[in-house]
Amino acid sequence: MKLYIKYMVSLRCKMVVKEELLKMGLHPEYIDLGVIDIRETITPAQHDALKTSLLKSGLELLDDKKSILIEKIKAVIVEMIHYADELPATNYSDYISEKLHYDYTYLSNLFSEVKGITIQHYIIIHKIEKVKELLLYDELNLTEISYQLHYSSVAHLSNQFKKITGLTPSYFKKLKLKRRENLENV
Repeated sequence: MKLYIKYMVSLRCKMVVKEELLKMGLHPEYIDLGVIDIRETITPAQHDALKTSLLKSGLELLDDKKSILIEKIKAVIVEMIHYADELPATNYSDYISEKLHYDYTYLSNLFSEVKGITIQHYIIIHKIEKVKELLLYDELNLTEISYQLHYSSVAHLSNQFKKITGLTPSYFKKLKLKRRENLENV
């Protein structure tokens, strides 16, 4: 039986869900971002108990089809940007459409209607989060980051970064380094 969970975005979330299922005597066969597959068919009482226990961890068991599809879109984007070794070579709309087996226009319209932002904007937000992460690791320079995240140029990356954060990438990095130094001097 497949169940869909909102706010499930990390490995820690997967561990929490698995732990809750095992406590209830349920046997997960598959756990991924936003989706679990369990051997058993759960009763309404088990469903309510699971819903309650997941809420305590900040996770939400989904019931309606639109919410489930929105969470699938978000999970594909999060996985693509934060967990894949490399971003897909095809454009994102084709990638998302292929992964979810839906027409991209339908997915895009539904996402915008429910979330109030476009899928493209959601992707940009996550790409900028990834840029922040890579800047803090200090292993790649901006040119390498721009190449890794498929930006057309460093200028394009910098413009998007400033639009989303209000800061330039180099200023963001300086702020974080200063904050780290201040913490070390305390």
